[in-house]
Amino acid sequence: MLTTTRLAILLVPAFLFGQGRPSASSSKPDSAEVTAHVEKAKKIAGATWASEARFFCLVPRPNSPTDPLIEPTKLFDNVYAIGRSGTVVYAITTPDGIILIDSGYANEVESVLLAGMNKLGLDPAKIKYLIVTHGHGDHFGGAAYLQQHYGMRVALSEADWNLMLNPPAPPPGKAAPGPPVAPPKKDMVAEEGQPITLGGEKVVPVMIPGHTPGSMGLIFDVSEGGKRHVAALYGGTILLPGIISDQGLQQYLHSIDHFKAMAKQYKVDVELQKHPLYDNFEERLAKLRDRKPGAPNPFVVGQANYGKFLDVMAECMRAQIARRAE
Repeated sequence: MLTTTRLAILLVPAFLFGQGRPSASSSKPDSAEVTAHVEKAKKIAGATWASEARFFCLVPRPNSPTDPLIEPTKLFDNVYAIGRSGTVVYAITTPDGIILIDSGYANEVESVLLAGMNKLGLDPAKIKYLIVTHGHGDHFGGAAYLQQHYGMRVALSEADWNLMLNPPAPPPGKAAPGPPVAPPKKDMVAEEGQPITLGGEKVVPVMIPGHTPGSMGLIFDVSEGGKRHVAALYGGTILLPGIISDQGLQQYLHSIDHFKAMAKQYKVDVELQKHPLYDNFEERLAKLRDRKPGAPNPFVVGQANYGKFLDVMAECMRAQIARRAE
């Protein structure tokens, strides 16, 4: 089982409004420094994470409420995926109820989230905890509805409770990306290394500021056919670096290093993402549906490959930072 770990992290404030829109691309060729980072990322990626290296280093894009819907899918004996290809909600089942990771878009609670749970045979009345990975509307959008209708506990870092309840104004001259999303009432404060426990299952929060001041990664056990694996979800991925401050990008690099150390400690071998635009998520869903008995689960990537997944993310961020400096 997962053990409890404490590790202090310096939380540096940064202006972080949302994933926003992609900034205009420059026709200027990459410098030797940028090219070196990109090539290093590609080398680390190999075939396994080639799409990730291309996305983060070369063609990032935001998630969208119009991304295709996914077929609600059982990934492991205790983990289910619901939502859109760019914004996924995960449900962890336990003997004592359900832990939900994020709640998707506010206007899709009934049509997507609850409909998906119903298709999977999951009773929303059994949701006991909703863990929000960070305080942006595509992550906490359905939280107020779920809190009001089902009364589960809602957990979020202190910094992002503050962000969610007191959202910053958009930058001068820029309009807000949409109407405000009603937040849930303040409830549980998630803390570094302090597990949220239900029915023998533990979800360990890891603070990874950068995208927002209180973004969290999560580490938890999954099982299949009696075999245990350890999953990690990096819940504060920066899809578009152009909207993040210089300080925030540097902080993000430190957070990736921290999460990699935690993943190594817990022996993470399963990669999951909230915005899986770059990790062959849909292809893996298809493989999962079509696999024969005894075939490996495509979401089990191995400990070494999970470390490489984070290394590619970091190296591409270094490329983006170098581009900005130029």
